[in-house]
Amino acid sequence: MNRPSHHPGDTLLIDYAGGALCEGASLAVATHMAFCPACRHAVAEMEAVGGALLDDLEPEPLSDGCLEALMARLDHERPAPCRPAVKPSVQQSRYPEPLRSYLRGRLDREGRLGAGGWRFLQPGMRSMELLSGPDGTTKLIRMKGGVGVPVHTHGGIELTVVLEGGFSDEFGAFLPGDIAVGDPSLIHRPVSDPEGCLCLATTIGGLRMTGPLGRLFNRFVKRF
Repeated sequence: MNRPSHHPGDTLLIDYAGGALCEGASLAVATHMAFCPACRHAVAEMEAVGGALLDDLEPEPLSDGCLEALMARLDHERPAPCRPAVKPSVQQSRYPEPLRSYLRGRLDREGRLGAGGWRFLQPGMRSMELLSGPDGTTKLIRMKGGVGVPVHTHGGIELTVVLEGGFSDEFGAFLPGDIAVGDPSLIHRPVSDPEGCLCLATTIGGLRMTGPLGRLFNRFVKRF
């Protein structure tokens, strides 16, 4: 298995190590890390440094009733979603953990995605929603060979991890394990490779089409 050549960057890895990413972004980074020993090593070092810094902090005295207040909150508040745990990808595994845990009930006996649950986006392009909420959406995106997404930028951040096949845009070629990071400074038009492409995409802030028909496409941008 080839190692990824496109990575999240130190800022996203630090936020992941510190638990500062939303669930969808954490899932995307963790899925990339399942393919990427270099990023797993970097996060392990970041976590070790963070733990050492915490050990050096002076303890703060707790106020009276602190424990009782905490227990009361635990009884009435839902816990925050856990950061997806990373397990190195095995070559025979079609979908590595932690992504595989989000696909329970969607895989057949051979570990393949079933035909149900896919939503039409445009000719040759389908999506399957995994997470949705105020922090954005996380989906699987399946594209047939040679399909291009309209030219667009991003309202926030978009993290796209290639699972099968690949795609290319103005910034390079992306193959399995690679992660593409989009933000408002980036304008691009991804086109899938001839064999097609299956990606995990987390979008925070939505997409904004920028081509001649952008105003028309922007009316339907939530579909992507």
